[in-house]
This record gives sequence, structure tokens and C-alpha cells, in this order.
Amino acid sequence: MEIDFNLLGNDAWNWAKSTAPSVIGVIVALFVAWIVAGAVRRTLARGFERTKFDKTLARFFSNLARYLILIAALLGCLGVFGIDTTSFAAVIGAAGLAIGLAFQGTLANFAAGIMLLIFRPFKVDDLVEIGGVTGHVQEIELFTTELMTALNEKLILPNSEIFGSTIKNYTHHNSRRIDIDVGCDYSADIDATREVLEKAISDLEHALTEPAPSIFLKGLGGSSVDWVVRAHCENGAYWDLHQELVRATKYALDGAGIGIPYPQMDVHLDGSLTGDAK
Repeated sequence: MEIDFNLLGNDAWNWAKSTAPSVIGVIVALFVAWIVAGAVRRTLARGFERTKFDKTLARFFSNLARYLILIAALLGCLGVFGIDTTSFAAVIGAAGLAIGLAFQGTLANFAAGIMLLIFRPFKVDDLVEIGGVTGHVQEIELFTTELMTALNEKLILPNSEIFGSTIKNYTHHNSRRIDIDVGCDYSADIDATREVLEKAISDLEHALTEPAPSIFLKGLGGSSVDWVVRAHCENGAYWDLHQELVRATKYALDGAGIGIPYPQMDVHLDGSLTGDAK
């Protein structure tokens, strides 16, 4: 059997001429959809920001709108080539079990992300501790959550691990309490020591007046009488007040002649240390 290459070449050329406009149109449509999706996301983000909408949900809805536009554009482009998009429902249903088994971890992260957005244990910009990791929340996605540590390290945590662990939210309330442990000499009078410490924290720049700073007698340690100096501050002033408390306490005790002892140990020896060496 002989093959007419001229005929094949004409057929290929005719097919290319008829298909090329559709391919170019699809590429242009996807490119435009990408630009439009990005513009819609930015517009929604700015609109939410102007209305002082919750930052966490604002980012989520903005990204969701972008993804919906891209998916709609992709399905529309498939229709250009005669692909029946309604058949995807049957394909997805048939492959659902296999996908579920293959992506158990991914689906768990997705479900955990939905639960985090519903129950809201933290929001964007909160300072949290999750599984021994501490950082500010940067982004809450459907599958992962991004944290930024004090060392400027970006951490990406799977949502399933977050939702299944203990979450400590340091900035959930508007203020925080700072405790400074102080050990004083046993020879120092307790009432006099309390008076010195109370005077030291009576006028701190970043301490809140309500609740007022306080002094707590913690106990009798092995080498010292143990006190706790307490004060509340706004979240943003935490480390400033921490330094103020340590500085004011140290200067006050030095000025009153009250020592801060080092750990001590009493050693008792049975018998004499003298004797003939053997």
C-alpha cells in the first residue's frame, strides 16, 4: 500500500490552520484570566482592608476568588476543544476513592484548615506557640499555615499537625503578664524586701496600672528567699517592660544592700581529714 505524503501534509496543514486560532485563543484567554484573577484578588484585599474586615478571612476569600476564576477559565477553555466538562463529575466520582486513599494527608490538612477558619484559635499577626514552635502568624491557607519566628525564619506547618496539637496564643488578649523570679539573702528582712521591691515597680513606663504591678513571696529556696515581681503590659511592650522590671529590681536591691545570692551547698564530712597517707 502506498502512502500519499502530499495528502498527509495537506491534511496536517489544514488541521493546523483550523486549530491554531483556537490554541492561540485559549493561551490568550488563560493569560487574561491569570491577570484578571490577580487583579480581583488585590481589589478584594484592598476592599476588605478599607472596611477593616478580619485579615485572616480577607486573605482567604481573596485567594478563593482568584482560584475560582482560574478554574472557570480552564473549564471554559476545555470546552473550546469539544471536551464535555460535565463528564468530569463522573470521572471525579469514579476516582474519588483512589484519590482519597492517595491523599489522606492532604485531605486531613484541608479538613484541619477548614476547622481552623471556623473555630479561629488564632488569626493573622497573632503570636502563637504550636508544638514547641513560636512565631507570628503570616498566612492561614487551606492546607498549611505560615509562621515567622523572631529569628526571621519562615515556617510552614501542616494544618493537620496544628489542629491536633496544643495551641498557645500569646496575643489573644490585649495585655500580657510578665513574671520575674528574684532570690534574696536569707538575712534580709522580708517586710523590708517587699517594700523595696514594691517601690522599684511603682513607676514603670510600660506597666499597666490595672491590673497593678505586684510582689509575690514565692517560697524558701535552697540558697535564697524567692520572690516573683509581676506586672502587666500591652502586647507590643512585652520585652520593653521585661527589661524595665529586671533593671528596676536589680538597682533597688543593690541600693538597699540586699544581696542576690549564688546557689550554695553545705558539705558535711564525717571523720577527720588528717591522717597518715597510705
